[in-house]
Amino acid sequence: MLRIAEQECRNHSHYYVGAEHLLVALLEERDPAIVGALDADGIDVPDVHAQVRRALGTGEDRVWEGILITPRLRRIIALAEEHAGESDVGPLDLFDALRSEGGSSAAEILRRAASRNTASPVE
Repeated sequence: MLRIAEQECRNHSHYYVGAEHLLVALLEERDPAIVGALDADGIDVPDVHAQVRRALGTGEDRVWEGILITPRLRRIIALAEEHAGESDVGPLDLFDALRSEGGSSAAEILRRAASRNTASPVE
C-alpha cells in the first residue's frame, strides 16, 4: 500500500509521502472492508477521491532525489501496527489509523463527507 502512496506522491511531483497520498492509495485499491466502512458512513467514494486529489495539488516539476515520509504518516503507520498487533498490517488497519489520528486534511475530508451524510433530526 505504501508503494502505491509513494507512486501517487511522484505523480503529483511531491518529495514527501503523507496521509493524503495514503488515502488516495487506499481508495484506489478498493479494499472491500474499506469500501464497506465508507458505505456504512454514507460516504461517496468517488467524491472523496476527487477531494483528496484536489487537496494534494501538484508540487514543483522536478526530479527529487529521495522521497520523505511525513511525521504524521509515521504516526499513522505506528497506529496501524498497534491495531494489527501480531498480524500483518492490512489496508483496513491503515485506514482506521488514518481516521483515528485525525490531524490530516485526508481525515478532515473523510469527517466532512461523513457529516454531510448524517441525517439531521426532524424538528
